[in-house]
Amino acid sequence: MIEQPSVVDSTILWQPNDTWINESNLKKFADKVGLSVQPYDRLHRWSIADPGAFWCHVWDFAQLVGEKGEVTYIPAKDGGMLGAKWFPEARLNLAENLLRGDGLRTVVYEATEHGVTRRVTLDDLRNLVAKAQTGLRALGVGQGDRVAGVTTNGVEGLVALLATSSLGAVFSSCSPDFGAKGIIDRIGQVQPKVFIASVNYVYNGKSFDITENIAAVCNELNSLNAIVTLSEAVELTQAKATGAKQLTWAELTKNDADEPTFTRMPFNSPQYILYTSGTTGLPKAIVHSVGGTLLQHVKEHQLHCDLKKGDVLSWYTNTAWMMYPWLVSGLASGAGILLYDGSPIPKDRVGILFDIAEEIGISHFGTSPKYLATLQKYGYQIGQKHQLPALRSVLSCGAPLMDEQYDWMYQTIKQDLFLASISGGTEIIGCFVMGSPVHPVRRGEISCKALGMAVDIVDERGASVIGKKGDLVCTEPFPSMPLTFWGHGGDERYFNAYFAERDGIWTHGDLAKQTINGSLVIYGRTDTTLNPGGVRIGTAEIYRVVEQIPEVKDSIVFGFPIENDEEIVLCVVTDNGQLDQAVAEQIRLDVRKKASPRHVPRRIFVVKEIPYTNNGKKVEGAARSTVRGEEVKNKASLANPQCLAEYARLSERSYF
Repeated sequence: MIEQPSVVDSTILWQPNDTWINESNLKKFADKVGLSVQPYDRLHRWSIADPGAFWCHVWDFAQLVGEKGEVTYIPAKDGGMLGAKWFPEARLNLAENLLRGDGLRTVVYEATEHGVTRRVTLDDLRNLVAKAQTGLRALGVGQGDRVAGVTTNGVEGLVALLATSSLGAVFSSCSPDFGAKGIIDRIGQVQPKVFIASVNYVYNGKSFDITENIAAVCNELNSLNAIVTLSEAVELTQAKATGAKQLTWAELTKNDADEPTFTRMPFNSPQYILYTSGTTGLPKAIVHSVGGTLLQHVKEHQLHCDLKKGDVLSWYTNTAWMMYPWLVSGLASGAGILLYDGSPIPKDRVGILFDIAEEIGISHFGTSPKYLATLQKYGYQIGQKHQLPALRSVLSCGAPLMDEQYDWMYQTIKQDLFLASISGGTEIIGCFVMGSPVHPVRRGEISCKALGMAVDIVDERGASVIGKKGDLVCTEPFPSMPLTFWGHGGDERYFNAYFAERDGIWTHGDLAKQTINGSLVIYGRTDTTLNPGGVRIGTAEIYRVVEQIPEVKDSIVFGFPIENDEEIVLCVVTDNGQLDQAVAEQIRLDVRKKASPRHVPRRIFVVKEIPYTNNGKKVEGAARSTVRGEEVKNKASLANPQCLAEYARLSERSYF
């Protein structure tokens, strides 16, 4: 018999060896529940078929502190997703779980564009939280009260979050780089009792004074007992009408407290209020529970990201994005975290984030496709410039990770690397699909459905499909579902956002595909999906090709209606603000070849800027609405709304 040659799967870029698998948290978890870690699909099916047992085991595996109770899960009376109850007898506190462990270990690294500026041990952090807790309690903060922060990503902002949580209060945050209206549109909805604010920040070497913005925000907050500024005392003249006490962070924390106390709350007590960054009306103020947040995060960190005690987790984020509380929860797994404030690529130190990773031994490096694409265009060779022996995993979210970026990372960082593209949202303060330490990494694919998440891809009939594009849905309840949307009619608005399209099924709004390997591909948001000739096309499919063209620095694509169809419009940013006809034809040729003829842009324009949200996401909808002459209702969500003026005149210009 002639032995047949083995077939090599060229899509696999990394395969965990036996040591990786056997030492993984996921393998240890599977052993504890009496199941094999492979095949993973069987473990996943159990996690959604018996959700009470699964999430109870997650609580035990993560050794959460609190009273769990005897009952784990009560299904909704109608068998749907809304109305299910999790751990109805439990009482716990987020801060208590984040502040436990060896007090001598370093748990927080603070850094700026100049590098690491501060290292904080757990004992020091507990002491700082105790003082802030005492100060907040003196200002009248208690269970269920809201504390809002507009803070830089530093130690004081973290302490404010933890002190708020320790009291059983609700924390909501925004980033200082939002304008006054953007902050008011968010924080103004929840009317906090205490407002904690940075009055200045530095980005890309430039200092920004936002005292006037903060004063304007305070003037809209009728609920305030106090305004706390993180730096020196400033005169918030516009805020005087509120009658709120004004004090500095130093004054708030000037007391003798050295150990925090913790108010344990029911599992479904509000913990965070987060905001979407859409451009159609006020941002949705999404209320998340203390128990659902903590349980979801320890599951994702420990089982999917393989985060262990002593590891160091980083994620480039501001305090407005859901990845901020996700990062902070890394403390619950015994890991240290990096708080970085500044530009990810400052003009005089392109590799700052990897400089820091090398210095403090980051094990899990969280980033975005945009950041990686920028480094790639700079020609920055990470592995040649940095020694990164501690780095085990690179995690990416915020947009689909392109096929070529998978290749580039393995070529430029290191070969033995657990690379995971993850995807979920603010709405669930976590992920639907993730990587895992027991899965191979396949080019352009997200490795698996997250445990405990009944994810499926369905077509217009509602039928599950494999190998075809469809809507990403979730069909069973999970603990980190929102409690409600804050404000009048919150339950109804929540239902309309995720359950109106398919009764009893969460429709997330992503266009995706599941493969025969159990992996998934995300093509973009369904509200920006292109539909030329009636065929649904994800914008990520075009970006994947266009952004490999050397002359293209950035791009955005959207559909423009024409007769009973639509044509694809592509806008590109180039170094010199110009585009040769030859390059335009190369773009069309590459898109036709690497995507399909239907993906080929009908019109190509050169623009100066691409509209982004403050959280760094492209806003195709804002560009499309502007070109169509429609109002963009929530420009305050954009980091650079002024760039839309160019799109308003796009139809008057010549194109390629």
